[in-house]
Amino acid sequence: MGSSAVQMACVAFGVIGLIGVIVCCALPLWKVSAFIGNNIVTAQSQEGLWMECVKQSTGQQQCKVYDSLLQLGSDLQTARAMTIISCMLSGLSLLILFCGADFTTCVQNEESKPKISLVAAVGLLLAGLLVIIPVSWSAHNTVRDFHNQLVHDSLKRELGACIYIGWAAGVLMLLAGGLLCCFSRPRSSSSGGTATYYSNSASAPNKNYV
Repeated sequence: MGSSAVQMACVAFGVIGLIGVIVCCALPLWKVSAFIGNNIVTAQSQEGLWMECVKQSTGQQQCKVYDSLLQLGSDLQTARAMTIISCMLSGLSLLILFCGADFTTCVQNEESKPKISLVAAVGLLLAGLLVIIPVSWSAHNTVRDFHNQLVHDSLKRELGACIYIGWAAGVLMLLAGGLLCCFSRPRSSSSGGTATYYSNSASAPNKNYV
């Protein structure tokens, strides 16, 4: 597979990952209320990074934005910062990759394109880690509280869809960054030095024959 095809695939992976991070950051589906016991549940609680929603069994949904940032937990504050940085870093890395890719003509210098692609690869790797860490942290806290006997059943939560979307987006970005690192090595010249060739007519001295 050529480097251009790999770069196009990495761009596709990066774009899908960026969309996943944006969805993960925007939707209030990090934690959902758990259905425990035989009680009839008429409403489901949904928690996200920015708001908390209550979805009725009739389909109606009411959301409320968090009042104060200082009242949020450390995991939620960290998740906000890391997901926003991941969105910005992945978008910037995709722009750099598109400019330095082999299938574009934004950069005319062919020797600089592998270096530009390598910078984009590092950015995608960091963006993938920045989204995997907060969703994994939130998932750990949710599972820990679910199995904690001291937590009341009404306060127990389950993993929401954004957790799985964040994992998938992070894996796609890591895959794109890893592929770019493998296929963005600088091209080595075939010879160690620069050889200069002269034609016979130019190199041979002019002789006058009698």
